This record gives sequence, C-alpha cells and structure tokens, in this order.
Amino acid sequence: MALSPAFLDELRARISLSAVIGRTTRLTKAGHEFKACCPFHNEKSPSFTVNDLKGFYHCFGCGAHGDAIRWMTDQRGLSFMDAVKELASEAGLEVPAPDPRAAQIAEKQSGLHDVMQAAQDWYRAQLETPAGTKARDYLNSRAFDAHTMERFGFGFAPAGRQALKAALSQFDEAMLIEAGLRIAVDDKEPYDRFRDRLTMPIQDARGRVIGFAARILDADKKDAPKYLNSPDTPLFDKGRTLFNLHRAGPASRQSGRIVVVEGQMDVVALAAAGIADAVAPMGTALTERQLEMLWRLVEAPVLCFDGDSAGQRAAMRAITRALPMLRPAHTLRICRLPTGLDPDDLIRKQGVGALEQVLASAGSLVETLWENERDAVPLSTPEDKAGLKARLMAHVETIADQDIKALYRRELSERFSEFAFPARQPPPPRQPFTGRQGRFDRKPAVLPPAPETARRMERATGVGRRDGLGAAVIAGLLLYPQALARHAEALARARIADPEQARVLGAMLEHLDHGEALETSALVTTLAAKGLTSPSDESFAGIPYPFARSGADPQSALASLDSAVVMLVEGPELEAAIEAATQRFDFEEQSRLRQRKQELENRLKAQNRS
Repeated sequence: MALSPAFLDELRARISLSAVIGRTTRLTKAGHEFKACCPFHNEKSPSFTVNDLKGFYHCFGCGAHGDAIRWMTDQRGLSFMDAVKELASEAGLEVPAPDPRAAQIAEKQSGLHDVMQAAQDWYRAQLETPAGTKARDYLNSRAFDAHTMERFGFGFAPAGRQALKAALSQFDEAMLIEAGLRIAVDDKEPYDRFRDRLTMPIQDARGRVIGFAARILDADKKDAPKYLNSPDTPLFDKGRTLFNLHRAGPASRQSGRIVVVEGQMDVVALAAAGIADAVAPMGTALTERQLEMLWRLVEAPVLCFDGDSAGQRAAMRAITRALPMLRPAHTLRICRLPTGLDPDDLIRKQGVGALEQVLASAGSLVETLWENERDAVPLSTPEDKAGLKARLMAHVETIADQDIKALYRRELSERFSEFAFPARQPPPPRQPFTGRQGRFDRKPAVLPPAPETARRMERATGVGRRDGLGAAVIAGLLLYPQALARHAEALARARIADPEQARVLGAMLEHLDHGEALETSALVTTLAAKGLTSPSDESFAGIPYPFARSGADPQSALASLDSAVVMLVEGPELEAAIEAATQRFDFEEQSRLRQRKQELENRLKAQNRS
C-alpha cells in the first residue's frame, strides 16, 4: 500500500520524535537537542542525538539515522504499515484507504518540486538583467542588505506572457499549470501567472520551494492586486503553510517565542532588523492547522498585526479561531501597534527597539477579546451594554475546555460588571466659607458613635438578620438549584459577613462554573467534598422563608427566593451607600437610598406572607 508524501509529512509533523524515542531510551536535554547512549550499538559515552525540529535521530558512532517511522521499524521491529498505523493512532490521524494512484501522485509531486526549483532559479537570474531594474530599485528603497536579499531568494518575473514557458521548456505545459506557474482559461492559450513582479519563494518546513509570493512594481497600476500568491496546488496549501517557518522555527528555539505578522514583506523587514522568529499566513486569517503548527513551537505565539482597523479585524478572526482550541498553557498574545503603522513602518521610524517593546508588552487573549468587543460599538444605553455581555458570553460558549471556559466566563463577567455597574463616586468636598470668620466656618467633626449607639445601629441595619437571610438563601439555592444559574453573576459580588456562609456560596458558584449538574444531590456532594455543609434550620428559625423549606409552592417559592437574593446582594451595598451619604451630609441621596432599601424589604416580606 502506497501512502502519499503529504500524509507522511503530516504524520511526522504531529509526532514528537523525542517522546516516541523517550519511551524506551533515556534521553538527556542538550541545548536544542536530546542526547543518549545509542540503542543500536554498545557505547559508554552518548553519541546518539534526537532533533525534534528537524524530525530525525542520528548516531555519530554507528551512523544510525531516521525519523519516527524508521525508529518504529528498526528499533521496535514493526513493519512499515504497522509503524504508520501506531503513530497515526497517537497523532489522531486516519490512515488513508489503499489508493493505487498514490505512487503516481508521489512521483508527480517529486516532479513538481523540480519545476518549482527551476522556476526559482530562473526568477533569481532575471533579477540581475536590465529588465529587473525596477525590482532592484524597489529592494534598494527598502534598504534590505545583501544577506537578507540572498536569504529570502528575491527574483523577478518579466512582463512577457510566455517568458517562463520558454525558459522552462524542458517541462510539460501541464506540469507548469499544475504547479500554479501558468494559467489556463477555457480554450485560450495559457499564460504566465506572475508577470512584471518582484518574486519571493514560499517554502515548506523542509525548505523546499512550493509556491511564490509576487509584488507588483508599478504603483500606478490599480487593476491588479498588490500581492499575488500561488494558488493551491498539490504542493502548496495556503491554510497549512506559514511563510518563513523553516527559518523561524529554529530561531524560536533560542528566543522562546514566535511572532505572527500579516504579510511576507513584514517578515523580511523583521528579519533584516534582527528579528528572525517571525512568520506570516498566506494572505488569509490564521487557520486551525496553522495555530497547531505555532503551538508546536511555543505555548503563546505573539500576533503582531497592523495598527489599522483591518489589522484589528484580523486579530479578532484569529482569536475566534483559537477559542475552541484553547487548552491548558496554550494561548495567544496580541500586540497593539500604533494606529496606521505596520511592523516595518515602526522599525523605520522608531527603530527595532520600539518594536521589541511592543512585542514584550503584548496583551493576553482574554484582555484583547474584552477590549475589542467593548470598543466595537458605542455603549450608550442599557441595551447596548446587554449586547456586549451577550457577545462576550457567545465567545465563551465556543471554548471546548471546561476549566478554561469557566475561567473565561468568570473573568469576562467581572470585567463587564465593573464596566456596566461602576461604583458611585462621592461628590467633591464642600468648600469652606471664605468670608467673615465665625463659628459656621469650621467643618463639623465626625466623631465615632458611642458603644451603645453602635449597638443600636447594628440592630437597625440588621446584621444578625442578614446572616439569617444568607443562610436561608443558601438553603433555598440547594432546594432550587436552577436559581443558582440565574443569579450567579449577582451572587458573585454578594458581601457575605459570615465566613462559613461565604465559603459555602463560593463552593456552589465553583460547582456551576465547572459545568457540574445543577441538582440538589450534586451540590451537596460538592460541599461535602470540601468539608462544608448546608446551613441548619436554626440559622433562620422564626423567619417564614417559603423557599427554604420543602413542600412550598415552587412558583411562589422561586419568586420569594429571587427577592431574597436581591436583598442579600443589594442590602449591604445600600447600607454602605447610606452611611457614606450620611457622612457627607447628603440627605437627599440618603433618603433615596433608604427608600430603595425599604422597597426591597417590603417586597420580600410580602412574598414571604403569600
């Protein structure tokens, strides 16, 4: 059975070679490689190396060399197909069904590699001809040094429609078309895809040319795209390719980061400035496959897109793609470039140090998600703010990992609450009277209340009653767990004076965040696991809370529980606000707050009697 090179490359890319070999051979980290005593011959000092990035092992003693499949066949004694099947199972890949054409496809792809390399050699030669003057002038305007131009393989595609065909006459027309170098339209004569453009090769992870990126040189030409990439071919898949990965991968091993920019020329500009760990997608939003490729290198790739609105939209598309794929320790960090600047502009205007500072200050994924949604539309009405919360929670629901989903829900809910319900700011202090001196000029001193007065205030504010209310609410939530989800956000900010009650409520909210079943038995089990119990009836004895006792009418009990939660959350907030208004002699505000508190108490009493 023949397997396609594309499948085998995908299999090798998904397997960590050191993990495979490390199951039977003790490996020791040595720089960017692993070392061991060779398992294929007896030796006292290690000469066997494993390189995950390059995907092969090598022994300098006996010459043993191979990839993960070769290891399984030579060291484990498996057949080729058994080795592939075992590795594919670990990588989550399905081995393709037998295809008699696979060998022919493999042979054809090998031929296409020859075609692409020949095209690259010809484009490079054309850059030095008189016709390539415009391309050379453009490169000089970008101030790229000779090493950068050589490393990235710049070339020039002449303007003639048949120039490439004539130069690569040793290859069939069909191969040139299949490689994406020529375009065939209906029954017309095929013509060269890249004409009168600066060219740059696109290479795979092994450094082989698989496509081209080409930039227009006539700035006045508006009827053609500025940048043109090869189409998808048997060699080139836009969604599975990252420009410059074969160079940025090794560099990221040293820097501990990988930087994602929007365009290929941004990558070149960064490399010229000494930032070698940059890659770019192929003119499209980051795909799931590209994200997995990045996460194989580092746990938190840095997105550094342009500072304009298009760049911010690209960042949000990447975030949206990444959310369902998030897993512990794997995330994204996002830069915010100055408005209107791309990385190359920033380097030319402020130097590479300015860009390094931007990269170092990259924000977290959750922070960027919050800021982009918050700033997406004006938030001038309650309906606008409710829309913001709905958008945030819709993003949260796409996260597959339950722990990360719960943490994102809590983080974004807290940010939204702080934004939508800001604390009231006290008015500025009153200015003292500056006229004739007298007894009314002095600000009255606020003295602490006498002990008996303090006890009277405590009875008036109902601290003891509030403890009973908290116990009753917890008992009600255990009887009616569906109310826990409805009031989760409010309960998260409740000020519970009793420490034991606070711990119980916190455990119940954690139970909800982790997506556990909202059932009385499940909640009781969660509390028991943490050494907690529900409040006893004595905590609120004598107070007729219908929701805290079984057998009550569910509809009236839930209505009463809703009012009790509001009172539990808002009561302490209102009391603190009343005290603050009293201290600053704002009797109008004090009266309004007392009225609100009385309304809540009356509503709760009325529902308890019903």
